[in-house]
Amino acid sequence: MEYELARRLVPDEMWAVAEPLLPGFTGRRQGGGTAPLNDRRTFTAVVYVLTSGCTWRQLPPWFGVSAATAHRRFAAWTRTSLWIRLEAAAAGHVDEPWINVVVTAALRRAAAWAAPGPS
Repeated sequence: MEYELARRLVPDEMWAVAEPLLPGFTGRRQGGGTAPLNDRRTFTAVVYVLTSGCTWRQLPPWFGVSAATAHRRFAAWTRTSLWIRLEAAAAGHVDEPWINVVVTAALRRAAAWAAPGPS
């Protein structure tokens, strides 16, 4: 079930568009931590949060990615304009409608994340 959902969230064709756009992993400045996670697994977890409307803390454990890691990667990818570049790369692609849904959700989440809180 989980594998099937993951493949529907990020089909191979979509992954072929997204993978080359992902920035390379860099370790944390303070050192420590764990080895980098599989980018596709992490991307899929982020897409799940973006499209399901759940909070980062509600990310199901079967993704194999912690909520903190998924959020950290989302923030890093947002800073590198991944979502805008993904939308441009998807033009005319078979998965373009689904990619546009993901991009729209990402941009909304990023705008909410960047917006100042109530005074």
